[in-house]
Amino acid sequence: MASATSKTAELYRMVMPDHICPYGLKARHLLRQRGFTVNDHWLTTRAQTDVFKAAHHVSTTPQIFIGGERVGGYDDLRRRLGIAVDAPGATSYRPVIAVFVMTALMALAASMAAFGTPFTPRAASWFIAFSMCVLALLKLQDVERFSTMFLNYDLLARRWVPYGYIYPFAEALAGVLMTADVLPWLSVPVALFIGGVGAGSVFKAVYLDRRELRCACVGGASNVPLGFVSLTENLMMIAMALWMGARWLF
Repeated sequence: MASATSKTAELYRMVMPDHICPYGLKARHLLRQRGFTVNDHWLTTRAQTDVFKAAHHVSTTPQIFIGGERVGGYDDLRRRLGIAVDAPGATSYRPVIAVFVMTALMALAASMAAFGTPFTPRAASWFIAFSMCVLALLKLQDVERFSTMFLNYDLLARRWVPYGYIYPFAEALAGVLMTADVLPWLSVPVALFIGGVGAGSVFKAVYLDRRELRCACVGGASNVPLGFVSLTENLMMIAMALWMGARWLF
């Protein structure tokens, strides 16, 4: 942490007609937030930026100097100020937590609009259906990348590769039909099938084979670890299908 006598920072960042460095803006905001007086130096051309990099033997901007000492870039500044920085490729549950928190709030809001109270059995079913829709949406952003990651552990996709491409569409279809509470003869078997295969695949990969893998549940670019959360997602899908199937039959 910088001392009280070193509360002036020199910030060098790119500010050009076609590019304003976002990390430079973040660095300036963080420094000011922490009580620093910031001398904001703009690098307004590519040539000026290249000269600055060569002079200081750095490959990136922004660059921050405190007390005459070069701190480095934005991540280096965060470390200097005692703020955690995720390692590249580090696993995190944040994406899936964000999905479930948002879909839970959406379900409560929908229940409030429809029934005048957020806490209803329908809110619980909407939560699962909305989660399926949002998770499918994330997969559908890049089906190719999702299917590649999916092949690491899904038992059916390994035997029949096209299943990895079909899965996001099947999940989306089941989620939309369950949200609308229509065509249970279609949504229930689809959800039971993909949820059952998914649960079995995750259980085998994680708990029997003891493999450390990333989950494709929030798309092929995620760093969510395959494990309890992934298994829970599939079990929720199965539970929803069984509940809707019971309502339909009885």
